[in-house]
Amino acid sequence: MSKKEKKLVLTLSLASFLNDLGSDMIYPIWPLFLTSVLNANMQILGLIDGLGDALVNLSQGLSGYISDRIKKRKIFVWTGYLCGSIARIGYAISKTWVHILPFKILDRVGKIRGAPRDAMIADASTRSDRGRNFGFLRMMDNLGAVSGIVACILLFGILGYRNLFLIAAIPSIISALLVFLYVKEKRIRRGTKTKFYIKSLNKEYKLFLILSCIFALGSFSYSFLLIYAKELGFNILTIPIFYLIFNVVASIMSLPFGKFADKFNRKIVLTLSYLLFAIMCIGFTFINSFLGVSFLFVLYGLHKASIEPVQRAFVSELSPKEYRASALGIFQMSTGFCALPASLIAGFLWEKVHIFAPLYFSSVLSIAALLILSFVKEQ
Repeated sequence: MSKKEKKLVLTLSLASFLNDLGSDMIYPIWPLFLTSVLNANMQILGLIDGLGDALVNLSQGLSGYISDRIKKRKIFVWTGYLCGSIARIGYAISKTWVHILPFKILDRVGKIRGAPRDAMIADASTRSDRGRNFGFLRMMDNLGAVSGIVACILLFGILGYRNLFLIAAIPSIISALLVFLYVKEKRIRRGTKTKFYIKSLNKEYKLFLILSCIFALGSFSYSFLLIYAKELGFNILTIPIFYLIFNVVASIMSLPFGKFADKFNRKIVLTLSYLLFAIMCIGFTFINSFLGVSFLFVLYGLHKASIEPVQRAFVSELSPKEYRASALGIFQMSTGFCALPASLIAGFLWEKVHIFAPLYFSSVLSIAALLILSFVKEQ
């Protein structure tokens, strides 16, 4: 990589670090705020989180396509960070869960930054370092998350929910300024044709998309795992510790998993990721000690560290370079459409069947995705 490309990856990763610092100051207490302060039940929690996840990926799908069409990436990134900052201020002033909805929408629409940013990193990389660069990005994401959780643990007892939300808005404003001032885009010739069609994507990409959607249907939001921990009897001050464990592991292991995928095989890492998620789900059905639940959050961290950077690298390589942002966006959008029913199904199974029913359901879908992955060929 040239110095310019290294600076680009570093700046985008630093901005991501700061944004996740702000986000994860509130994420550990988010489900508790909704259920305890704003009186939302588990189905409402599933609806709000599922709607948020779906909007994340819809936003990335549209922004990826538009980014390829107008030949611009940067504007989506800094405006996305700005949306997240404004949303956290909105959370702080919300009085009921209904008031939360427009700010949740704004927060999730802020993910328009995702596909264009990932395309910038993919374009600045080669086959030999793409996994590493996405791993570095995820490492910085998770380091930001770890810092945010530590801040949450230290400040929550002093500030309470609403003041903490206001403080959490500041890092994302800095992220927006970093990208706006220091990221330089490559100029693309206006005459270049990049009109996108679904048929532009190959069979391997489509098969990987299908299996990823199947997995996403069982990949309920992290909020459920935190509530599971609460149901097992752990108090409100212990819950953020589990979330911290998950993020520390994800932060430490994202870069090694990315490097491993570059050196050996993308599919090996993805196979491990699906297995880790299935094992974690089953573990929650019979483990209830502090050390045991901590270990389950370690597995969750390993799952996230292995799936996120490698998925992005894999999708980038299964798609034509001229349609890379569109392909990344479609991937995120499609799996995101599955995120809404995933959390809704989990909430329904929890309320109407048994609290462990979502865990069994997710385990089965993880194994199904794993089996289909064996038929996908690397490019």
